[in-house]
Amino acid sequence: MPLLRCLLALACLWPALLWSCLAAARPFTDAAGRRVEVPERVLRVLAAGPPAAVLLSTLAPDRMIGWPRAPSPEEREFLNPALRDLPATGRLTGRGGSANIEAVLALKPDLIVDVGSTAATYASLADRVQAQTGIPYVLLDGRFKATPETYRTLGALIGAPEEGEALAGESEKILKGVAAAVAAVPEDKRPRVYYGRGPRGLETGLSGSINTEIIEAAGGRNVAGAGAGGLAAVSPEQVLVWNPDVIIALDPDFPKLAAADPLWNGLKAVREGRVHAVPTLPFGWADAPPGVNRLIGLRWLAGLFFPEQFPQTLGDAVRDFYKRFYRVELTPEQLDRLLRDAAGPGPTR
Repeated sequence: MPLLRCLLALACLWPALLWSCLAAARPFTDAAGRRVEVPERVLRVLAAGPPAAVLLSTLAPDRMIGWPRAPSPEEREFLNPALRDLPATGRLTGRGGSANIEAVLALKPDLIVDVGSTAATYASLADRVQAQTGIPYVLLDGRFKATPETYRTLGALIGAPEEGEALAGESEKILKGVAAAVAAVPEDKRPRVYYGRGPRGLETGLSGSINTEIIEAAGGRNVAGAGAGGLAAVSPEQVLVWNPDVIIALDPDFPKLAAADPLWNGLKAVREGRVHAVPTLPFGWADAPPGVNRLIGLRWLAGLFFPEQFPQTLGDAVRDFYKRFYRVELTPEQLDRLLRDAAGPGPTR
């Protein structure tokens, strides 16, 4: 009899349990067209890779449960205190995926978010991780120009629509402001730019690649031109032929190296002091990672190229961006360190 009573009780409860399960999830179609059942309440979110981590850390730091890579001491200084000591989870997506599935499960995320390409390769990876873990995995559009909409989508997805709308609006302000300023400059007045990666500056991003899209959005003309793939190795002789007006370097020591090296110091950009190192704290302003961190990089580059188009000083723009997006108040000393090798001629404060 006790067993029969239990079975009867379960039979009565089953519709309620079923309803409860259905009500606890909602359908969501991600940027790759995948239909994912997402919990109604999303309190613990795991970033699948670095672009997703930057997006999430700016929108909802209280729901972020880890970094794909532990921040370095230099990076930690420029992070909101609530984010500095989150554990390293490894990355689930992109080159060098290092996440341990058991460790991911132990963190009990409600949702996994990836931001970037929506190509079939990444959609397939998302399907596979979701099947392995049983955790909803959504893929969001990582194109730079889609930044406002991606903020809105993630905000709605995790129950933070007001925060998402606020950052979407700030993103639009930057994108539209720079686009309007650049549109006022004739094509033949726009600088020819070389983007140098690596300690010797001999790896570059091809035009149209995710690595250089902010150079082009800022009104620069990429001397490397278009081609298949995002990155390419080049020779010093090729850079000499290009003879760019401006060099943007990912390695902070490159401007000094270029000034001292006979291979480089004959270039117009070097002679005229137009070699600038990309700020990298806490995230790269150009493409490392290719996330929302590039918004301040866009404003920086456009101001370098066309200072007369931007009445607000670079220092004020940087302080404002770090406060609104990273939720940190920069000290004068921190601002100086960020801009030491990045700023062009003219006042920065």
